[in-house]
Amino acid sequence: MHSFPSSPSPRLLALCAALVLAGCALPGPGHAPLAQFTPADTGLTAQAPTQGLPTPSWWSALGDPRLNALVDQALQGSPSLAASRARFERAAALAMASSTASQPHASLGLDATRQHYSANGLVPAPIAGNTYNSGNAQVGLNWAPDFFGRHAAELESALGQARAAQADSAAAANQLAAQVARSYVALARLLAQRDVAARTLDQRRQLLDLSHQRTQAGLDSQVELTQAQAGLPDAHTQIEMLDEQITLARRTLAVLCGQAPEAQQALAPQLAQLALQDVPQALGMDLLGRRPDIVAARWRVEAAGQDTARARADFYPDVSLSAFVGLNAIGLDQLLQGSSRQMGVTPALRLPIFEGTRLRAQLRGREAERDTAIAQYNGAVLDAVKEAGDAIASVQSLGRQQALQSESAAKAEQAYDFALQRYRAGLSNQITMLNAENQVIAQRRLGVDLQARQLDTRIALMKALGGGWSDDTANLQVSQR
Repeated sequence: MHSFPSSPSPRLLALCAALVLAGCALPGPGHAPLAQFTPADTGLTAQAPTQGLPTPSWWSALGDPRLNALVDQALQGSPSLAASRARFERAAALAMASSTASQPHASLGLDATRQHYSANGLVPAPIAGNTYNSGNAQVGLNWAPDFFGRHAAELESALGQARAAQADSAAAANQLAAQVARSYVALARLLAQRDVAARTLDQRRQLLDLSHQRTQAGLDSQVELTQAQAGLPDAHTQIEMLDEQITLARRTLAVLCGQAPEAQQALAPQLAQLALQDVPQALGMDLLGRRPDIVAARWRVEAAGQDTARARADFYPDVSLSAFVGLNAIGLDQLLQGSSRQMGVTPALRLPIFEGTRLRAQLRGREAERDTAIAQYNGAVLDAVKEAGDAIASVQSLGRQQALQSESAAKAEQAYDFALQRYRAGLSNQITMLNAENQVIAQRRLGVDLQARQLDTRIALMKALGGGWSDDTANLQVSQR
C-alpha cells in the first residue's frame, strides 16, 4: 500500500506556479489610435458670431403661425422621432444596468420539493427507498469588486452610448423641424409658381382675343392666329403639372407631421408671408458644440475608448466573493429548527490562462472600433463646417442675385408693355411681342425661385448651426432615472 505526502512538495508547487504564469494572458503594448482628430479650428473662427444664431424655436422667426403649428405637431407625433427617443431610452436603461455591476447583489430563495429517493443511490437509509418532503430557504450575497477598472469602463462606455443616443434624438428633432420648414417653403414656391402660370394663361387669352380682332380686321394672317392659339394648351399643361406637385407636397408635409396623407389638402402658404432671417457672417468654434450630431460622434469616441479599456482589463484577474446563509432540511417540519442551519463563504479568483491570443485579438478589435469612431467624428466635423459654410455663401450670393433679378424683371415688364402697345397699334409684329412676353414669364418664375431659395437656404443654415440646441448630454445621470 502506497503512502502519500500530506502536502505538495515545494518543487511541485514551483512547477505549478511556473505553468500558471506561463499561461497567463498578457495584454502587450497598447496601440496608439491610427486615426487622428481633425483640428477643432478647421474652417472656423475663434470668436463666435454675435447675431444670426438660431434659437431653440428658430422656425418661429419665419413669422408664420401655421408653420409653427406644423413643426410643433411634427415634433410631437412623428414616428421616426418617437423611434429615436426610444433608442435613447434603451441606451439609458443599459447604462443604468451597467452602473450596478460593482454593487453587492443579494438574493432570496425559497423552495420545497417532494421526492422519492432511490434505494440504491447515494442517499443512505432510512431515507433511501422512501418519499420525503424537503425544503430550502436561503439568502445569498454576491460582490465583484472592481480592482482593475473593468466595471468602471463598462459604465463609462454605456454612459457614452446613452449620451450619444440623447444627442442623436436632438439631431433627429432638428432634422425633422428643418424638413417640415423646407417642405413648407417648397409648397409655397409651387403655389407661387401656379399663380405665375395662371397669370400667364390670362395673358395668353388676352393675346388670343387681340389676335382674333387683328385677323378679322385683316391686320394679321391665320399664321399669327394659330401661334396665339398654341399658347393656351402649353399654359394649361404648366398649371396641371404644378397642381400635381402641389398635391404631392401637401401629402409629404402631412406625413412629416404624423398625419394621414390627405390631412393638409387645404394648406396654402404664401412666400410673401415668410420673413427672411439674419444670418451670421462667419462660423465660430462653438459650432462644434451646437450641433448634436457632432456631440453624438464625440460621445461615441469616448465610448469606444472605454470599450478599449474594458478589453484591456480582461487580461487581469476577476475577483468575486459569494456568501450564503439559510435553512435546509428533509422534512418540512424540521426546516425551522436550529440544526437545519447552513452557511458558506466562497471567495473566487479567476485568471485568464492560455487565452492571450483571443484576448489580444479582442483588444485589437476594440482599438479598431475606436479608430473608426474617431474617423467618423472627423467626417462629421468636416461635413458640418462645409454644410454651414455653403449655406452662408449661398445666402450671401442669393441676396445679390435677387437684386439683379429684380432689376431685370422690371426691365422685362417695361419692354413687354412697349411691345404690346406697338403690336396693338400695328407698329410691330406678333413675334416681337411674344419674345417680350417670354422674357416676362421667365423673370416671374426666376423671381419666385430666388425668393424661395433665400428662405430655403436660411432654413438649411439654421439646421446646420444646430437649430439652437444646447448640449446637456454631460448631465445625464442614470442613477436619477
